[in-house]
Amino acid sequence: MVGQMETTRVMDVRGEYKRSGLPSVRRMWKGIKRHWQLYLLIIAPMAYIVIFKYIPMYGAQIAFRDYSVIKGFTGSDFVGLKHFQSFFQSPNFWLLIKNTLGISLYSLAIGFPAPIILALALNEIKSVKFKKTVQMVTFAPYFISTVVMVSMIIIFLSPRLGFVDYIVRGLGVESINFMGTPGYFKSIYVFSNVWQGIGYGAVIYLAALAGINPELYEAAKVDGASRFQKMRHVDMPGIAPAAIILLILSVGQIMNVGFEKIYLMQNPLNVSTSEVISTYVYKMGLLGANFSFSSAIDLFNSVINLILLITVNSIAKRISESSLW
Repeated sequence: MVGQMETTRVMDVRGEYKRSGLPSVRRMWKGIKRHWQLYLLIIAPMAYIVIFKYIPMYGAQIAFRDYSVIKGFTGSDFVGLKHFQSFFQSPNFWLLIKNTLGISLYSLAIGFPAPIILALALNEIKSVKFKKTVQMVTFAPYFISTVVMVSMIIIFLSPRLGFVDYIVRGLGVESINFMGTPGYFKSIYVFSNVWQGIGYGAVIYLAALAGINPELYEAAKVDGASRFQKMRHVDMPGIAPAAIILLILSVGQIMNVGFEKIYLMQNPLNVSTSEVISTYVYKMGLLGANFSFSSAIDLFNSVINLILLITVNSIAKRISESSLW
């Protein structure tokens, strides 16, 4: 009976709209006028996306042309997949793929669970003062700029001036040039990222934990569940939707290793493990002025990311109820 009344009410409302003869466009503008503050907030991010994300797509065509600044986008000679073939046949191709995937997967394996572990640990702390102190200390590095962060890393790991060198020599080991040793580059990059971003990532999971129904904790306590059992059966399912969404986004960006930090940490000694697609595109495109070749590499990179994003989202949609679309 209630359902029929609701259906009748909806039909009456729709009938009133139809009888009023008010065009849908006018109704839309009336809604915008009524909630203009909300629409005003999204103007800046929408403008950013359109100007810096969609409009530049027009220039992606130079990946299929021998681009000339004089001839322009459409006037340059069309060469098809020439630049893609050159990249695939390049001796640097497999090195770039290996380094990019190696750093990305390493970052995902260490950086993804770290905020979850921190959030679960903070959620178990009873002292509010200690909890807020830990949150502040772990969140503060997130506001350090990339340039300052790299400068700190170089100073800390300096063979003569860094405090890490003092610790190493105190243990009876000879000084190590960490930034000049290729084998250490990935670990330095990944763990410095974890230190800088773990606090920010934990905030998201703490928000998800705060939304869990308290009755679930009471039921677990009545059943005699230990702390680890409570984490496993209450906390983990509670943060699973947020974790799945963040995992999908992370996998969708797996080929986009941060350019700024890697480029600043790169030097001739560690270039064999630090050269990734983003730094190679910068060197070939802007420094080498080979715009078409670098655009082809970047377009290839974007297509791989898109395929990964769609694939992981489809898998997540099948095995769970959480997905981007």
